[in-house]
Amino acid sequence: MKKISVFMIAATCLMACSQATQVKQAATNGEVLSFNLDGQKVTWIQDNTGLRLMPVQLFVGADSAMIDSLGVRDGVSASMSAFLVQVNGKNLLFDTGMGGNLLRRLDSLGVPPSAIDYLFITHFHGDHIGGMLKGDTVVFPNAQVYAAQLEYDAWVTNAEPGQNAQQINTMKAYEANLHLFNFGDTLPMGVVAIDAKGHTPGHTAFQSGRLLVIGDLMHGAALQLVNPDICASFDADKANSIESRRRLLKYAADNNLVYVGMHLPPLKAEDFK
Repeated sequence: MKKISVFMIAATCLMACSQATQVKQAATNGEVLSFNLDGQKVTWIQDNTGLRLMPVQLFVGADSAMIDSLGVRDGVSASMSAFLVQVNGKNLLFDTGMGGNLLRRLDSLGVPPSAIDYLFITHFHGDHIGGMLKGDTVVFPNAQVYAAQLEYDAWVTNAEPGQNAQQINTMKAYEANLHLFNFGDTLPMGVVAIDAKGHTPGHTAFQSGRLLVIGDLMHGAALQLVNPDICASFDADKANSIESRRRLLKYAADNNLVYVGMHLPPLKAEDFK
């Protein structure tokens, strides 16, 4: 181990991206869509199957009037997603979902798991690292894996006996290729690790050029873009979650970034028009 919309992915940013207008449906099974952004090919990969709705009861601070005005009484549109970035002949994968459909959909892109060069993990919840192992076998044998030191310490170093078995086993399986970083570090391929803590202690956003991968900054975009102070019950530290959400949404807007997240609604070609 080495130290060192509504998809709502800022549709206005996407419309401003001259190279993000050529979109193609990339898989016969759907749930995969690619776009070009300043020389990077970015592919959204939906790991879940079918419609995913987050119950409004999961969101703290969303009042009945807002829920009704937004038409989300039956649930907030979401997804369980990962993102593949292809640049300079390298394959960068951001999170792995639970592994439900990830490998099949990577295969539809002509990218076997052995071709993943770098794996960047936003945090250690099971729906983000679940696709890293199949049983006890490493799924991405050639990937260099990057995770936050704070996240590793919270889930692995400081774990109570008998807790966090998935996280501990997964990190151990990748130990030879595991690199721990601090917020602000520049990682391979120029990827920058950005403090997004709150959802978990070491929750990380990643910037690759003008792409900002925000992880679980939002679980219910329809609500949280209207009021960033609304938190999902999953957020461990709600005060930090709010601060991170406000700061990163402003950062994306100020710098004309395209942001994508693992639980934002499914991406559709019309989001780019």
